[in-house]
Amino acid sequence: MIINNIRPLKSLLLLAALLTLGACATKVERISPDQVRDLSGNWNDTDSQLVSQEMISDVLSRAWLGNFQQAHSKQPAVIVGEIRNLSHEHINMNTFVGDMERALINSGKVEFVASKQDRQEIREERKDQDINAREDTRKAMGMELGADFMLKGEINTILDTEGKEQVRYYQVDLTLISLADNRIVWVGQKKIKKFVTKASFRP
Repeated sequence: MIINNIRPLKSLLLLAALLTLGACATKVERISPDQVRDLSGNWNDTDSQLVSQEMISDVLSRAWLGNFQQAHSKQPAVIVGEIRNLSHEHINMNTFVGDMERALINSGKVEFVASKQDRQEIREERKDQDINAREDTRKAMGMELGADFMLKGEINTILDTEGKEQVRYYQVDLTLISLADNRIVWVGQKKIKKFVTKASFRP
């Protein structure tokens, strides 16, 4: 009699275990890269793309560009320098810088110079070519395009928290500096404010 009662109990326990595993299973939903979905309220890919597009569009619409083209009869060469993250959270600065570089290059209005890290790698390749490549295919040293302007900046945040509610304020400041004489030819600023409600916030 006891054995007969144990069998239904085992079946119920097995069913409960299967339901628990099913509830804990990871669910994946593919969404469009352009779709906006804020989960944590932190800086995300949408913020990076919107800020970079708006600020690059602004810098390329200002007087410095026309003035340079008129004075030198060519497009200016631009490089992206250090963009500092001074915010309270981790932000993937490589993604943000990459978004700005893409916007600059695709605009067709400026020449774009590779980053310091990329230039060093390319120089090592030229050194290798001096030894190993055929003479008619070697790329000579000292023929690099020098940048005319450097884009620098920083990201700052201000947090205002009360109970389960928080306002997150992001401010991105960028400056374009002439490498010839250190003149600042453009200053851009973009602000983002988010209202976030959570179960609890860390102090």
